[in-house]
Amino acid sequence: MHLVLVHGMGGTPFTWSSVVPLLEERGYSLSLADNLSQSLYDDEANVRALIDAVDGPVLLVGHSYGGAVITAAGTHERVVGLVYVAAFAPDRDESVATIVDAYEPAEVEKYFTRGPSGEWIPAPDEESWRELAWDVPEAIRLAGRAESRVSSDAIFAETIVEPAWRSRPSWYLVAASDKHLRPETQRDMASRMGAVTTEVDTSHAVPHVAPERVVATIVLAIEGASALVE
Repeated sequence: MHLVLVHGMGGTPFTWSSVVPLLEERGYSLSLADNLSQSLYDDEANVRALIDAVDGPVLLVGHSYGGAVITAAGTHERVVGLVYVAAFAPDRDESVATIVDAYEPAEVEKYFTRGPSGEWIPAPDEESWRELAWDVPEAIRLAGRAESRVSSDAIFAETIVEPAWRSRPSWYLVAASDKHLRPETQRDMASRMGAVTTEVDTSHAVPHVAPERVVATIVLAIEGASALVE
């Protein structure tokens, strides 16, 4: 089974830099999406192109906003399962913004400014990292900051046409101390999907802080999805 890993808003494949070596040690084949975070539909198309390039079944893994992307792209005929890592899982005609607005604001909202076209610009200061990603090693934090991108408001406003989790099995890893995406929001989405759910007590940066737990969730999903395919 081939894995396609999808990063979150404003991110890059660097999101998975602590996870990929662990997967490669286990012999899994994988692709890394490199989405520009300017349009949900463009990012979906990019992931679909990665799936098209693969022969055989595919498992999609999404972190944060990347969950919305795999929810859209996961209806591809080769996709057999979805893994959400502290990720958004919108329903039909729902957007990331719809989900966020249904809950009390998360702490992250204090640390973003809006650009002239509504783009979301993260604060580069140390205070934001201390509150939001206190458990991320400094070297990874600095490297991640250098890789970050500005995200368009469209990725939050554009809606899902057909959510893949309604027709594909799903697994969800909740970040129990998340200050980007509220843990209760994560649990509600996982419950709505009927996802196999586990939790880890980390910040939103689960792939960097607890890569072994991400891999364990992926392995669980591979085993479960493989049994359904056979």
